[in-house]
Amino acid sequence: KALEKAQQKVEARNFEIRKNLLKFDDVMNDQRKVVYEQRLELMQAEDVAEAVRDMRHQVIEDLVARHIPEKAYHEQWETAKLREEVKRILALDLPIEEWAAEEGIAEEEMRKRIIEASDRHMAQKVVQYGEPVIRMAEKSLLLQILDHLWKEHLLHLDHLRQGIHLRGYGQKDPLNEYKREAFALFEAMLANLRLTVTQVLSHLEIRMAPPEPEPAPEPEPARPPARKRAMAMAGANGAELDPNDPSSWGKVPRNAPCPCGSGKKYKQCHGRLV
Repeated sequence: KALEKAQQKVEARNFEIRKNLLKFDDVMNDQRKVVYEQRLELMQAEDVAEAVRDMRHQVIEDLVARHIPEKAYHEQWETAKLREEVKRILALDLPIEEWAAEEGIAEEEMRKRIIEASDRHMAQKVVQYGEPVIRMAEKSLLLQILDHLWKEHLLHLDHLRQGIHLRGYGQKDPLNEYKREAFALFEAMLANLRLTVTQVLSHLEIRMAPPEPEPAPEPEPARPPARKRAMAMAGANGAELDPNDPSSWGKVPRNAPCPCGSGKKYKQCHGRLV
């Protein structure tokens, strides 16, 4: 009986392990469901211009909030760093320090000006390359970047899961710790998606292939001299032609070159004598 009780304890413990593993799987499956549904929606959309614009605006809001905290004194504004980040991410060289020096300006106005400048910058790309090209580039790049970051995120979750059981030694529930950190990683992935898409599209330069040159017209074959044409015509009639002997010319059409080689029509040359 002691052996049976020990076996039951082992089976119960293994059941709990499998049960916990399934709970860990549920966390990843929930995130996978969100990403796959979002990806399907993007693929089925005619274009993703609105989604891309919202991402860019959110990136700008995050930048301003990081370097110009709400209700911070002007002396605490990190305008130089903000200008560098705007240039690096948005491909815009804006007079951030000059704006900040204006009397009464607030962080909301700074945010508005950066967003407007970014919108104009992207609108210029539409004019430069054409709307169909830009819309196709937006959709293709967004899906590519999403796929790449999702694969990286799955690796991060796997690494987290492998070491999360050690949290139990610190009197913490490994599952709750995994859920909390997995959510933080997911949020970081989405922020990275917004940032990467915004940066890539802001710096986008498309090399348009030059139009193929039209093929040069083939040169027309040179017309043979009148004498040769006349001889060829007479030869086609089965006669031996002698330019100096009209009797060998046979019947010559009146508008044909004269067989004598003068370059005139037959009716205006030897044909006048007939």
